[in-house]
Amino acid sequence: MVVLQQMLVLFLIMLAGFFAEKKEALDEDASKKISWIVVNIANPSMILASVSGDSRIRPEELALTVLLALIIFACLIGLAAILPGLLRVDRSQYGVYRVMTVFSNIGFMGFPLLSALYGKESLLYAALFVLIYNVLIYTYGILCLDQNSAGNGKNNKKLLDSIKKIINVGVLSALGALILYFGNIRLPEVITQVFDMFADLTAPLSMMVIGASFGQMSFRDLVTDVQLLIFSGVKLLLIPIGSMWAISRFVDNPILLGVCLVVLATPVGSMTAMLAKQYDCDSELASRGVAVTTLLSVAAIPAVAAICRIMGINVM
Repeated sequence: MVVLQQMLVLFLIMLAGFFAEKKEALDEDASKKISWIVVNIANPSMILASVSGDSRIRPEELALTVLLALIIFACLIGLAAILPGLLRVDRSQYGVYRVMTVFSNIGFMGFPLLSALYGKESLLYAALFVLIYNVLIYTYGILCLDQNSAGNGKNNKKLLDSIKKIINVGVLSALGALILYFGNIRLPEVITQVFDMFADLTAPLSMMVIGASFGQMSFRDLVTDVQLLIFSGVKLLLIPIGSMWAISRFVDNPILLGVCLVVLATPVGSMTAMLAKQYDCDSELASRGVAVTTLLSVAAIPAVAAICRIMGINVM
């Protein structure tokens, strides 16, 4: 019930963004500027705010989180290698489907959801996933999307430039949070208040940007792509339910289980569409994938959480 309530809150905020776009108050240019604020200020502040409390996580729990993140991403990459073939999509779309399989919207949707459901402590676990996520999306993700990299000097240069982006504000904020945590460094109260206030912007701004993006798409195109709808069912239901069953055999920490659930059940990450556009790899399909899975996730995430509870998995 708590998950459903939180997803309804996020959906209503997305709806506000959709109407703002229709009223031309939140056009594409404004959305890009707001996205910059979320990515570079609000989301990093949320990560750094996660270590401002008094709660402590045992080192072995953090080590387990890193191991889990590596195993989860390795399994997703393995699944991504065969899923496009099983779905019988056009070979030119393999790269986009592989990246959509592996990378979810941890930042724009996952962090606000985790913060609301489990509190700031959960974001420290999630920060470890973000570190690995960013390394993979700027390496594995680009290699999947950049289909012409083998013989094109221009694309090779773009690939190297993008790999350099591994050191970005998201990774730096995650590293900063870990340094503050393990160094037991206490920031001045005024700084923590600034982080907390910026962190509060993440959910409303990110959800409004996602909602605004729906206003720029054809609803008919979203609901008539059968292969994409089947993929969405696999991405949002089969993968998280199967994965959570396996993870729960070895993990009993409810917060860590909740983080794994959100990482696995959130929709396709918006970075997929951005990178697909940069590398001329069917960015329209990637954008539809983000839109369809985001809309369906409003019902799918509560459903996955409910099924996990029925299976005896303590996610909340």
